[in-house]
Amino acid sequence: MSDMLPPVGAPVLPVGRAGIFFDGQYSDPRIHHPEGVAVGPDGAVWCGNAEGDLLRIERDGSRVAKAATMGGFTLGLAFDGDGHLFACDQRCAAVWRLTLSSGAFERFTTPGIRIPNYPVVDGARNCLYVSDSFGAGTRGPGVWRYDLATGSGGLWWPEPMNFANGMALALDGSALFVIETFDRKVSRIAIGADGEPAGRTDFVTDLAGYPDGLAFDDGGNLYVSCYNPSRIFRVDPAGKLDLYIEDTTSELICHPTNIAFDGDALYTANLGRWHIVRISSDTRATSVVARVAAARSSRA
Repeated sequence: MSDMLPPVGAPVLPVGRAGIFFDGQYSDPRIHHPEGVAVGPDGAVWCGNAEGDLLRIERDGSRVAKAATMGGFTLGLAFDGDGHLFACDQRCAAVWRLTLSSGAFERFTTPGIRIPNYPVVDGARNCLYVSDSFGAGTRGPGVWRYDLATGSGGLWWPEPMNFANGMALALDGSALFVIETFDRKVSRIAIGADGEPAGRTDFVTDLAGYPDGLAFDDGGNLYVSCYNPSRIFRVDPAGKLDLYIEDTTSELICHPTNIAFDGDALYTANLGRWHIVRISSDTRATSVVARVAAARSSRA
């Protein structure tokens, strides 16, 4: 598969800048094929596993604990800046909401979405965007939007996409960036003043890999993780593309899916293994939950 991809240059960072943050092969609970990863409001690192669990790893990587289970397969995770964690579950075709203070856990979305892959909280608009992968090899819509207070919502971006996957909100909230995995590209959907989509453009195309996750640093650079080959790209605001880091052996960074920043640490889930990786980056990024909390505070 990778033999047909376009060539890439040398990576910005050596793979030695990456290390295992938490090894969940034999932990209790165990981390099996984590897809989602997110940094919580207290700096703890959260991930999922193939059993549909929501797992919280201490900020120092000392231990893991199970906070809830969906019984399916945990995909993307997102915090709302107000004490809740949203988790996509493939088996139930739903997004679930965990209240951190009480442990209350409930289904958040009504039926309709087919493969809820990745959630993004828009604190300024008080809503949750969720990508719908629809089906491998089958184009379909797209991105759903739900009200954070009521859970009501529906299809927001109705045009067909080629396996909508990881997403990220622009730092100024003006656009939603969405991966289309099997087109090997990142699309940019502008958000109008009324909160409705205002058109789609290609942000980066013909990626040398099959992209899965997105994250912004504080400088507006977009990081794109590819589950095959095991590499992460960086795209600057002008669209210049660099290979950021790569593991040619797929032993350490092993088919990375979702990624999450916290300061100068970039965490990756590794679908092909049972651990979470921490990359010592050459940049800094405010955690997404801190950005969301700031946006909600400004809105209030």
